[in-house]
Amino acid sequence: MARQRVPEGPPPEPAVQKLRVRYAKRGRLRFSSTRDFQRALERALRRAGVPMAFSAGFHPHPKISYANAAPTGTASEAEYFEISVTERVDPDSVRVALGDALPDGLDILQVVEAEPGALADRLQASDWVIEFRGVESGELRRAVDQLLALERAEVTRTFKTGPKTFDVRSAVVSMDVSTSPRPDCAILRMVVRHTTPAVRPDDVLTALRAVTELAPPTPPLVTRLAQGPLHTATAGVADPLAADKDDDGA
Repeated sequence: MARQRVPEGPPPEPAVQKLRVRYAKRGRLRFSSTRDFQRALERALRRAGVPMAFSAGFHPHPKISYANAAPTGTASEAEYFEISVTERVDPDSVRVALGDALPDGLDILQVVEAEPGALADRLQASDWVIEFRGVESGELRRAVDQLLALERAEVTRTFKTGPKTFDVRSAVVSMDVSTSPRPDCAILRMVVRHTTPAVRPDDVLTALRAVTELAPPTPPLVTRLAQGPLHTATAGVADPLAADKDDDGA
């Protein structure tokens, strides 16, 4: 029987603090993939001198946890990740240093010390805004009303395991249409519950096209405004870091 390899060198330093970070993905950086961001973040953590905790084993990696990233091509004001550090740090100092080390368009908005509980459990829904250039608000409102009147609206998307058909309508909590100050531009604001599989904005757009033949002349601009706990009564999305900030005295 072959001998089990034992990692050489001292064990990694233990983590003494966990930080939760909210960042934005703006402008051209909305086209960066999750993997692109991960590489940029790891470089930025090194440049910022953040005392990262590392995993054990033959290939140690920094202890970073990513949560429910927005699809590539989608802008966002509410992306989250967690990091573990080996020395206690001031969260606001980390926010400034990390923001300076990341490229413009990947902007650090908040850093708080994590309290007990899983961040992923708090990310129950997302608040999205979609700009339809070249579409009148009345046309969009009629399409939205038709979709909301349905009990089910199924779409098919291809996953790594193959194509899968799922219901979009049950994930939609609310949809509201307004007129943009820009001419010939309608705005859709919607709250979508996080489900398995995740219903993405492009799934909702696919359902709108299938149900109503809505065909915007240019791809809509999609931005996630918030994600967090869902308040069903108000169809609102709360701040997932509120409990952490309350415990910090903020």
